[in-house]
Amino acid sequence: MSAIADVAAITDPGNRVAGKTDVQQDTLKFAEAALTDSKREGLLLAVRARWVALAVTAATLPIINPEWEVLYYVLMLGLFALIGWAQLKVGKAERSWQELILIFCDLLLMTFLTVVPNPWSTVDWPLAMQYRFDSFIYFFVFLATATLAYSWRTVVAMGFWTSALWAIGVGWVYLQPQTHAALSERVRAAVGADVRLFDIIDPSSIGFGARFQQITVFLIVAMTLALAARRSNALLISHAGIERERTNLARYFSPNVVEQLSKNDDPLKQVRTQNVAVLFADIVDFTAYADGRSPMEVIGTLRQFHERMERDVFRHAGTLDKYLGDGLMATFGTPFTSESDAGNALRCAQAMIGSIAELNRERKARDEPPIRVSIGLHYGQVVLGDIGLNRLEFAVIGTAVNAASRLEALTREYGCALVASDELVQRARAETGSSDADFLHLVRKPPRTVRGLEQPVGIWTRDYEVEAKGTVRG
Repeated sequence: MSAIADVAAITDPGNRVAGKTDVQQDTLKFAEAALTDSKREGLLLAVRARWVALAVTAATLPIINPEWEVLYYVLMLGLFALIGWAQLKVGKAERSWQELILIFCDLLLMTFLTVVPNPWSTVDWPLAMQYRFDSFIYFFVFLATATLAYSWRTVVAMGFWTSALWAIGVGWVYLQPQTHAALSERVRAAVGADVRLFDIIDPSSIGFGARFQQITVFLIVAMTLALAARRSNALLISHAGIERERTNLARYFSPNVVEQLSKNDDPLKQVRTQNVAVLFADIVDFTAYADGRSPMEVIGTLRQFHERMERDVFRHAGTLDKYLGDGLMATFGTPFTSESDAGNALRCAQAMIGSIAELNRERKARDEPPIRVSIGLHYGQVVLGDIGLNRLEFAVIGTAVNAASRLEALTREYGCALVASDELVQRARAETGSSDADFLHLVRKPPRTVRGLEQPVGIWTRDYEVEAKGTVRG
């Protein structure tokens, strides 16, 4: 009866758990987490709804039956409240036999109160008169609250358990010896030959037709609510899949771009060309740095570097295209262009240099050697879209990408932290929102030939920051 079983049934109708694809496994994991949270929230809501219903019932019972004997049922309502509290304590998303036992106790106690006379009652009525009070309707309260917290299988089980207990209760009453035969005879004499009327008003009549109708209607309602619960779980699983996709998008795109993608109906697989800013960042001489150091130290440095670079990319509305060992590639203007793509790329590069300077101060405090970052920037036309068949990758390719990579390599030749093309700088100057501070540390260099580009490219550089004592910051 577990919510996790619902996930397996819905995501894998054939119940072939083994051999799932990575996508199915990821969806199953997210769906399990979503259903676990939903189950906990639903159970809390169900118990609160139960307590409210019990409170309303306790207040209305004395109005319906203003006799002292009704206090017996009011006290019994306290047992139902206690069972609800116990369900809240033992409830979990996985299969829980304690939970099922408590649900059964609910139904058993309700059946007992319905068919067994009130011991505090001073009125000697035929046992069958219990059915005239229509207490069966309270079973629907338990059924309704169950849909808030339990799987559709549990709702179905409640339908059949209730029907079985109710049938047993009816059978128990039927087998009891008749106690008011004289009263029944007086009623028969009063109605004469009208058998149907006698069956309706006979105080000793169980009314098997009405009892059968109660069970039938209850089962119909239980099955309908079970279908609603199953559909609700399916929608929750679908939502979990969407959240998984959003999480995956957030690994590559900035949060604002993810929000746009989630509202966009056009798939990324539509291949198109557009002008974007491309950024390559790398750790200078990382191979020499890694030589002789432990793998843990090397990986730790890479994590520190990538964490800060990724943060700066997303802060400036960029897209993290891919990690390249000790470097990365980011784009600005993908998947959608904006009016400040070149400026965002330039500001991101400046922020990266500052982030590495801050990281080096932390490394210096730990007696670790500094690292240097090299960045290349270019603005131009690229081709973008999904590539691959089953395992897709959002790809950005073109001359602008190659140019940015080769500009990053030029930082070694110039001995600087940043090399940006004149195309990018001029584009950034023309964009709205740019300021003189964005270009303050840039130095213009003579144009030069870059492999892959037909015309020489104007070059702008930025040096590493230098501390007062001459320690390189960057």
